[in-house]
Amino acid sequence: MEEQKSKINIQWFPGHMTKAKRQMEEHLKLVDMVIELRDARIPNASKNPLIEQLTKQKPRLILLTKRDKAQPEATRRWVEHLQNEQVKVLALDLLKDPLEKRITSAAKELMKDKLERMKRRGIRPRAIRAMVVGIPNVGKSTLINSLAHRRAAVTGDRPGVTKALQWVKIGKELELLDTPGVLWPKFEDAKVGMLLAVSGAIRDDILPLEEIAYWAMDWLQEQYPQVVRERYGVELQENPYDTLLAIAEKRGYKNGTAIDEKRLIIAFLREIRDGKLAAITWELPDED
Repeated sequence: MEEQKSKINIQWFPGHMTKAKRQMEEHLKLVDMVIELRDARIPNASKNPLIEQLTKQKPRLILLTKRDKAQPEATRRWVEHLQNEQVKVLALDLLKDPLEKRITSAAKELMKDKLERMKRRGIRPRAIRAMVVGIPNVGKSTLINSLAHRRAAVTGDRPGVTKALQWVKIGKELELLDTPGVLWPKFEDAKVGMLLAVSGAIRDDILPLEEIAYWAMDWLQEQYPQVVRERYGVELQENPYDTLLAIAEKRGYKNGTAIDEKRLIIAFLREIRDGKLAAITWELPDED
């Protein structure tokens, strides 16, 4: 494991994402609005500029998912920061919240003017059609399945599960076009790449996990030192690498007498992603 701050620049743009971007462009004319999912722990880093560029002419409902894993006050600030006339924002726990009622209500509010125009013209309003977009592993398939009350989409706690577009009818008032998770070809800000890696939006098998774990511990020691102490029962070391080694010693992550770094890193990142440390928000709206 490297004992210095990582300056890696993570890149990932597999072929199916190029295809997904093209399909999204082709299908946008079929929908009334866009439902964009972002991770409530990293609302800025999980914003895909490609999606923003493609969908800027459409009314948008932003869903901050995994709110149960984010710091509540920070989430409240993000909701306030992101909302405007064209954009509504909901913070959701996709496994516990009443999704259909809240999302349908928000969609009808966003489309209120169009629905009223249709009524004035004597046209019976049809179901609102919305394209569901977002980065990998942000909860799109979980959302679709919860709303459809069936296994309409394959789910998995790993990026890149959904590979094709599909329509899903939600009651009488909403039709959703599910899309694959799409990342963008270059992260201009290295921190964005790190946050996406820490959150699980990028496949682990292409990542330098040691450097990501080091970066995450360095950040946690600065921002949430007491959380680290309480979770792992170790004293923080000046070098985050040494803190990670102390955790390995405490938990017995060893191969013989040597530290089992792979086991340590996988366990550490998994606990962050599962929200086992605490409800943590990794970026705030007033940060540069």
